[in-house]
Amino acid sequence: MTGDTCDGDQGIKPWGWNTGSSTRDIEEQRRRWWGWRRFVFPGIWLIYLGQTAGGIGKHSSGWWQAGGFAILAAFCWCYLEALPAAWASNTRRFWTMYAAMVLLCAAEAPFAHEDALVMCVYIAVLTMGAFGRFAWPAIGGLTLIATCLPPAIRPWHSGVDWTMAFTIPMVALAMYGFFGLIRTNQALADARAEVARLAAENERTRIARDLHDLLGHSLTTITVKAGLARRLAQRGDDERAATEIAEVEELSRSSLADVRAAVSGHRDVTLAGELATSREVLRAAGIVAELPGSVDIVDPSLSELFGWVTREGITNVVRHARAAHCTIRVDRDWIEIVDDGRGGVAGSGNGLTGLRERVEAAGGTVALGAGPYGGWRLRVDVPVREPASASAPAPASAPASAPADDATTMPA
Repeated sequence: MTGDTCDGDQGIKPWGWNTGSSTRDIEEQRRRWWGWRRFVFPGIWLIYLGQTAGGIGKHSSGWWQAGGFAILAAFCWCYLEALPAAWASNTRRFWTMYAAMVLLCAAEAPFAHEDALVMCVYIAVLTMGAFGRFAWPAIGGLTLIATCLPPAIRPWHSGVDWTMAFTIPMVALAMYGFFGLIRTNQALADARAEVARLAAENERTRIARDLHDLLGHSLTTITVKAGLARRLAQRGDDERAATEIAEVEELSRSSLADVRAAVSGHRDVTLAGELATSREVLRAAGIVAELPGSVDIVDPSLSELFGWVTREGITNVVRHARAAHCTIRVDRDWIEIVDDGRGGVAGSGNGLTGLRERVEAAGGTVALGAGPYGGWRLRVDVPVREPASASAPAPASAPASAPADDATTMPA
């Protein structure tokens, strides 16, 4: 059979069920169907079997009528079992229920006469779900039976049922589109899962490659210099040994910084990015946002720091402030976040403590306090260091060796 109908030992795959889905996806699909929706959603459409129930009441009586209703109840039960069994890829259960429905439909005919053929509509639904586009010959056969069988049985005194000639193909066509939509959604979910998997795999590959490139050379250099320092110390050359050890220390710190940058390379923080995120976060929280339209005025060296300020400030606004309005203002060397909420305790929380440490490391200050409208105000000021060439141009008569001498005094 084709992949739309069966997949070897995996059992029936209703049209729209991706045979390449992971076990987790299949289990999730199965769990959803075997919940309350197993009965509620398919059970709603059993209301159309009221015509069959009416036929039983019209053409049967006494124990004969009770038997007809029992067959109808068994048909409903089989339908409710067959549909989730199809989605759960349970071949044996599905085909057992499917065959039972066909037999029950035939068995109901003596009790409800032509009204029993309404059951063909539900058989058509399962047929379309199981076979997809290959189900149309079977749909045509069901339509022909439901349409032409009543006049062929003379005791029924019924003519051609043109209603069934229209209903069964239309229901099948609707199910064709429905299962096609499910197939598309499943394919989209699988594609997203595959993209996420590939992204994670690429990220692991990137980190492994960067760590190999960074640590391979650095650890080799550290090993060589540490061995040299040990030999120098054994020879009594403590000064040179101390120099080598200092270089090892500096190299290890540099390697640690490189490793951290490699591992967290996908977490770059910029002011523009955090403002865009903040706009969506505030909107989702129902807070009116007044944000700067451009951040070109901010010094480029402060973009990352102000991004962290924005992230922490907006997090506190959303989680604690209960505000209705939030404003962010920026300038070349400062950023301010103000809300009209209930305020808070200055300096509290690990987030603000970490933010204060970041700002102080950059030589700035953090101001926390009540806002102008009774809410909360967070302001960060960071003095921008002017380039040495702009603030103190070198004299024209300075010797050529002076800059080199000055450069040697600069920290690495």
